[in-house]
Amino acid sequence: MKNNIKVFIYTILLGCSITYAQMQDYSYKSKLTGVKDVWHSIALPDEVFSKVSPDLSDVRVFGITSKNDTIEAPYILRLKNEKVSRERIPFTILNTTYNDKGSYITMEVPTKRSINQITLNFKKSNFDWLVTLEGSQDRKEWFTITEDYRILSIKNELTNYKFTTLQFPKAQYKYFRILVKSNQKPILQSSEVIKYEKKEASYRNYEITNFNIQNPKDTKQTIIDVKLQKKVPVSYIYVEVQDTFDYYRPISIRYVTDSIQNPKGEWIFRYRELNRGILNSIESNGFVNKSTIAQKLRIVVDNHDNQPLKISKVKVKGYQHELVTRFTDSAAYYLVYGNNKVEKPFYDLNYVTTKLPEGITTISPGVAQIINYEESSGVEPLFTNKIWLWAIMLIVILLLGGFTLSMIKKSK
Repeated sequence: MKNNIKVFIYTILLGCSITYAQMQDYSYKSKLTGVKDVWHSIALPDEVFSKVSPDLSDVRVFGITSKNDTIEAPYILRLKNEKVSRERIPFTILNTTYNDKGSYITMEVPTKRSINQITLNFKKSNFDWLVTLEGSQDRKEWFTITEDYRILSIKNELTNYKFTTLQFPKAQYKYFRILVKSNQKPILQSSEVIKYEKKEASYRNYEITNFNIQNPKDTKQTIIDVKLQKKVPVSYIYVEVQDTFDYYRPISIRYVTDSIQNPKGEWIFRYRELNRGILNSIESNGFVNKSTIAQKLRIVVDNHDNQPLKISKVKVKGYQHELVTRFTDSAAYYLVYGNNKVEKPFYDLNYVTTKLPEGITTISPGVAQIINYEESSGVEPLFTNKIWLWAIMLIVILLLGGFTLSMIKKSK
């Protein structure tokens, strides 16, 4: 009798567990067509991001087998962001000389590898210099690599900004000579010779439906409000400035997290900082940040005592998101999402090194459909009404009580 009770209890628990982690627990599903191989990547459309949790924890790939069983396909979330590598190349500074043109820094790079960056760190904390870089194989004949390259350092109570990395097309010379055009002799504290490689990211361009610029005089700031067509993962923001003169302004990029309505009926938005940096005339004014789902952005530029800049437009982009998914069983598969009560899935693929095959085919989800919570998309739950569960629990209690009484009588 004891064994029978255990089997009965396990059956109840199994039936209860089947009612969870099924498609009817989510809000949306999109059919996946073209599942032919073990591995496929699923390109997430923009429409998904307005219906999921901010960390994408409620995204699943469910399948319905021919026996009407529900199975779950594991995946790896992959963002097509930029891939950067920086290899330090050994070098030796041979000498530093000075004449009426400026200071010359000569260095030897014994390796035959090409380089494309040299970082300079000077003792002086405030300067604005022009630099010429030359290369040679024998220190007799010199070839110009880049000329009048601007380097800058600003340090005060308001900011600490430095741009002292020479960037140039790949060059392979045994000797490099840097001319710093300054009437003051700069003291070089350290430097790096680097081979820099970057694989560009795959971005999606997002449509801006509202673009508003304000320059409140009491704040000495330029405030730019940007509204996107829908909620999307934002990874890159570019601010285009029309002014041609030199400028240097701190910038803060924020996004709306939530909003409340005051008694007057006005909506008050709450912001969280997404990125901060320096809007300047030297570098590109493109700002890369961690992928964050947002629709409303606010860009704040601190002008201090300067006239506001003429900002013509803002571009917003986001990394392409894809699920590299493993399909091991024959089934009708769906991309399912929309449940803020579930936690992020725990798949072996995310914690065990898995060698992915080359040439994985990308499939796109179909049109999103609202899931009817009353319909069943897998095995029918054994108990669809809580009254049944309470009734079964009562039966179990009675059975356990009867079993206990019978044991007591036998012991007497």
